[in-house]
Amino acid sequence: MSEQRSFVIIGALVHQGSRIDEQRCEFPLPLKSQLLNIGEDLPLILPSKLGGYWIDPPLEKLRDVSPTSSHHGFDPESYDIMERDGEAKIYHEFFRSRYHHSFIAMDPSLGPLVLSVCLEEEENKLRVILRMKECSLHGTFSLSLFTNMPSAVELAKRLSDKVTVSKFDVVSYLKAPDLIAAFDEHRVSSNFKFGVLYQKEGQFTEEDILSNNKESEKFREFLSVLGGTIQLQGFTGFRGGLDVCHGQTGNEAVFTSFNGREIMFHVATKLPYTEADPQQLQRKRHIGNDIVALVYQEGQTPFLCDVIKSHFLHCFVVVRRVQKEEKEGGAAYQVSVTAREDVPPFGPVIPDPPLFTDHSQLREFLLTKLINAEIACYKAEQFSRLELRTRSSLLESLHNELFSRSRCMMGDPSVAAAPPSESTRGPPEGSGGFIENFKRAIRVRSHSFETLGVPRKNTGNSSQKPKVDKDAENDSSGTAELKDQASPQEET
Repeated sequence: MSEQRSFVIIGALVHQGSRIDEQRCEFPLPLKSQLLNIGEDLPLILPSKLGGYWIDPPLEKLRDVSPTSSHHGFDPESYDIMERDGEAKIYHEFFRSRYHHSFIAMDPSLGPLVLSVCLEEEENKLRVILRMKECSLHGTFSLSLFTNMPSAVELAKRLSDKVTVSKFDVVSYLKAPDLIAAFDEHRVSSNFKFGVLYQKEGQFTEEDILSNNKESEKFREFLSVLGGTIQLQGFTGFRGGLDVCHGQTGNEAVFTSFNGREIMFHVATKLPYTEADPQQLQRKRHIGNDIVALVYQEGQTPFLCDVIKSHFLHCFVVVRRVQKEEKEGGAAYQVSVTAREDVPPFGPVIPDPPLFTDHSQLREFLLTKLINAEIACYKAEQFSRLELRTRSSLLESLHNELFSRSRCMMGDPSVAAAPPSESTRGPPEGSGGFIENFKRAIRVRSHSFETLGVPRKNTGNSSQKPKVDKDAENDSSGTAELKDQASPQEET
């Protein structure tokens, strides 16, 4: 019976040739013979014909996933959420409440430098942060290392031997700590958004998966594990780019709070459906701009790694409902993960076998895995390159702002006499032009991300051309979250 079932699936795949070719995810030929031997234990994920993805657990380790199997590596207490930037809040925690100084310099090779130094007398040490275009360096130095109090240049060179400047300028602007903290924490956020795809038996293409409208009871039961269904109209929590005023992105969504973080799920079946649009661009504009998506499977049809065409999506967490033995009742859930090859591995470790029978444990695992997946994805080349450009732009703006404001504070007549330029003009409350340049830099990066958005297809009807929804790109990490600064509709 299981062998017959495998032949049916292979037959379906063969007859979908042209459509699958169109989506660049033709069923890998070497795996057709493998499926005949796997029987009912068909894998949750199959690799792309073109490669470029890793799968966990690996396909070759596919084996017994019976709900009665003993588990290995299943430890909910080890479900630690990764930090996007572990040192982002050091300045806030160790400097702002203490007397400290900040300094700036323009290094011939490194570019703008912003140095902060704090004396921790109770421990007889100096705490130092050096901000450069590529990264920030943090260190502590015992005062016993120095005969006299070290200079800013000496401290900077102790953190990086690439520093070549001979002097730093002191920052005397009274609101400098606000601007410095804003720069340090620009990648920190407690908000996340993830796509949720519903894959039924026999569905191998993007069009089929995105066209699902009816939610089965089993799918709704699974959604309840992730979070609660909320009405979008008037919703005041983190909305993840969804419309909470005019109903343009549907009426409902799935939302949850988890360990101090707010998570919005872009559930494909709850996003607007367009009858005449096989690509379902209203759904794709949100899910295609997510970085991580969850795929819920009903049936034995595998998910192909690159079936969803998107430059943003870098990771898929796939969950399949597995029926328990009759005497036990209920259902269990099997889990597998795939990500692009330049995404580093991330926890928590998938248990062996990769099966969950307890809903609360499944929820804890999935939410932690999704958050860590997104944080890991930002280390991929595509995102890290854009992040570096944004950081460089923000640091240059911060340096210029601190320099001009400090000279004004010291009564420099050349600065005081000159009208404020676009780059240094600050709002009335004195938060500084850095904030405006901060937003401008994000808009520039948002434009860069737009070139990575949903591939456009000429249809003759401009209203059906896909576009990147800048507001929908607001999410947990600096790269997408900050782009929302350019959105016409502010995120909450």
